[in-house]
Parts: sequence; structure tokens; C-alpha cells
Amino acid sequence: MLSPVMRELLDGRNFATLATINRDGSPQVTTMWVTRQDNNIIMNTAAGRVKWHNMRRDPRVSVCLFDGADPYRTATVKGQVVELRTSDGEAVIDALARKYLDVDKYPWHSPGQQRVTIVIEPTSDGKSDRQGRRPLK
Repeated sequence: MLSPVMRELLDGRNFATLATINRDGSPQVTTMWVTRQDNNIIMNTAAGRVKWHNMRRDPRVSVCLFDGADPYRTATVKGQVVELRTSDGEAVIDALARKYLDVDKYPWHSPGQQRVTIVIEPTSDGKSDRQGRRPLK
């Protein structure tokens, strides 16, 4: 299950960092738009990108969300990609564009580019960092 803080951050206009595993075992990290459907984390990418290849080969991922109003308030969760689907890829990226940009359509659609919906099932409970934590000086 997702923690209450993770649900709140997923439902808000907050950015997430998706970590995947490269073929050589090194991490690959991308900042992305994010939402949720029930208890699953939903993201979107284009077919052929490095993270897409990584998730097809190894479905283990980690997601870290940052509160847009206080980037020191975070929540992280480990998960497993349970689906990479194209059936609603365009609709999901348009919905994310509405959430993040207040526009009806994703403005950077590329002809011939196939959008892919990423469905992540959490395998850990989404741990939250302390609210208002500040870096050391």
C-alpha cells in the first residue's frame, strides 16, 4: 500500500524521479510527471527510450516524489513495473499535460512516436521523509 504522504504527493502537481537499472547494473534516473490509479503509480514515456528498454529487461524500479512547495518533503517507494502498455499512451500523456501544464493536449507530440503508459505496483510502502527538513549548512 502507498503511504498517505505518497498518495498526497502523487495526487498533487509534484514531480517524481524514476530510477531504473541499466544493463551494466548502474542506475538510470529520470525526472517525470506522475499520477496514480488506485494503489498503482502511473507514468508515461516514449517507446525506445533508455528507461523503456531498462524496464522491459528488468521491471524493478524506485520512485521518489518531491513536494513542489517544499522539495525537502519527499516520499520514496520501490516497485515493479507490471505493465508497459500502448493502448492508452496518448490519453495518459494528455491527462498528465492537463495536470502539469493546464493544457488539453501534450504539446510535444512527435509524429510516429509511440507513447507508453508505465504501471508500477509498489513493493514497499512509500516511506516519507521528515517534513520541513533542511540541508546542513
